[in-house]
Amino acid sequence: MTPAPPAVLYPLQPDHPELVEPFAALVARSGARRLWLCQSFRAEPHQVLAHLAGRGHRVPVGTAVTLLPLRHPYEAALQARSLALLTGQPVVAGYGIGSPAFVRRLESEPCRSPRAAVGEYVGSVRALLDGAEVAHDGAGHRLYGALPPVGPHAAVEVGAGVLRPAMARTAGATADVAITWMTPPAYLRDTLVPALAAGAAAAGRATPPRIATAVHVAVRRPGRDPRRLARLATRDHLGAPHYADMLRRAGVDVDGPDPASALLRAGAVVVGSPEEIAAALAGYRAAGVDEVLLNPTAVLLTEGVAAAVADLEEIVAACGAGGPGRLDTEGRDCSVV
Repeated sequence: MTPAPPAVLYPLQPDHPELVEPFAALVARSGARRLWLCQSFRAEPHQVLAHLAGRGHRVPVGTAVTLLPLRHPYEAALQARSLALLTGQPVVAGYGIGSPAFVRRLESEPCRSPRAAVGEYVGSVRALLDGAEVAHDGAGHRLYGALPPVGPHAAVEVGAGVLRPAMARTAGATADVAITWMTPPAYLRDTLVPALAAGAAAAGRATPPRIATAVHVAVRRPGRDPRRLARLATRDHLGAPHYADMLRRAGVDVDGPDPASALLRAGAVVVGSPEEIAAALAGYRAAGVDEVLLNPTAVLLTEGVAAAVADLEEIVAACGAGGPGRLDTEGRDCSVV
């Protein structure tokens, strides 16, 4: 069976929906699987995606991820269903709890169990979308009610952000999609995939969630330094304790003298020709990933939207071609050796 094409991610917080429009147009013309947005405190992601649909960009969409403290699960389900109605296309509604500091700034009480809060939130959203009457008073929210019925609409999957095994077990028990960022393929295969399966089995589910993974990518071009691109792409996440811990568990030396090279060697950041990148992404699929999100953060930051879209278009085409490629895994210059 031919693997599904990769999806594309607009990874920044847009000031205006027009910044995202070239990415939506790319999905429509290239056959990329989906357009994903992450949490934004500038233009809110659900509203950006609805705006794009109104502009004629009716493509499959996803959020990777929006933060639980910002909305009650009833509104989360309503927003997700609204996107399915407005776009006429499948939606992945992904949720994560955010950092402890972020939760403290919004919640009156500290979150005693992030895992329980995520699992219960995802479960309530899924039940509401399925038309159920929900009666819940638990770790993170209180909900007694149901969404009013509407006519037929595109499918909505409910996702949970996953980095480490404990949350993977929770997602395995509750989510339709496990959404991961910067998780190297070996770590996915050896750590997260078994944890997702264990969580599903413990909950009596027949199959674990499918996996959608965001991968930093950049096409090798004159003047682009792979190490610099890796540093730019990951600098914010490397400063977050939960990301650093995940990468250490994955065997990535983020505390050493050259974390950028370590990330390149691990495949958490992929730089090369479009064909080499396609070959590296095949390794993610072999590790159990169903949907790869192409994340062009470094190119978007340094060269802008047009350059990022050009990279993504070439990578999507190379993935469709399925051609062979080799990637330098030593983190030197990512040239063919």
